[in-house]
Amino acid sequence: MTILLTLLIAAAAFLLGAFLWSFAEYLLHRFAMHELKGKGLMSNQHLEHHVRSTWSFSVTHILSWIGMLLVGALVWMPLGWIAVGPVAGIALALGWACGYFFYEYQHAVAHRRAPKNRYQRWVRQNHFQHHFGHPMKNHGVSTLIWDKVFGTYVQTELVRVPRRLALPWMVENGELLPEFTDTYILVGALDDSERLAAIDRARAFASIAPPD
Repeated sequence: MTILLTLLIAAAAFLLGAFLWSFAEYLLHRFAMHELKGKGLMSNQHLEHHVRSTWSFSVTHILSWIGMLLVGALVWMPLGWIAVGPVAGIALALGWACGYFFYEYQHAVAHRRAPKNRYQRWVRQNHFQHHFGHPMKNHGVSTLIWDKVFGTYVQTELVRVPRRLALPWMVENGELLPEFTDTYILVGALDDSERLAAIDRARAFASIAPPD
């Protein structure tokens, strides 16, 4: 096998692995996290994330990393190895892992800091429409491909964000920063009452958008 052919096989397998992850990202987010409505660790942790729409590191992230790496090593690597050869198997598993960690990174920084480029602006607009507008839509975080395929994509020019749930990077002194007024609008009062917190929790676990 020539070096060029080896590189082409590796590149194709890597891209296929990343593509397979994007499909898994959609399926897991839609069915394992939302459709189960809090049943099971994955769904419960994800819907807790929806209650306040914040992101912080926890031990469950380590469990997820280990799980996804094991899928790559024990499923995709052997399949690629058997079907094409060792280069394809290794590249397929690497593509899967890189796709997964790219998603994890984009999701984390979307909640924690302002966008730095056009793609990151889209990720935030798309993802926070999922959080605050339609929790059963826009399941893809890193890509909209599968939402388009399965009819779960909702596009919006202006994302309504409950003031009490606004991300720290989008506000200053309780008001939306000027650079985000073309993408987001704050709605409702800055209400942190126990009653509204209970409503937010109940609606999050029912995969219903929070009230204004």
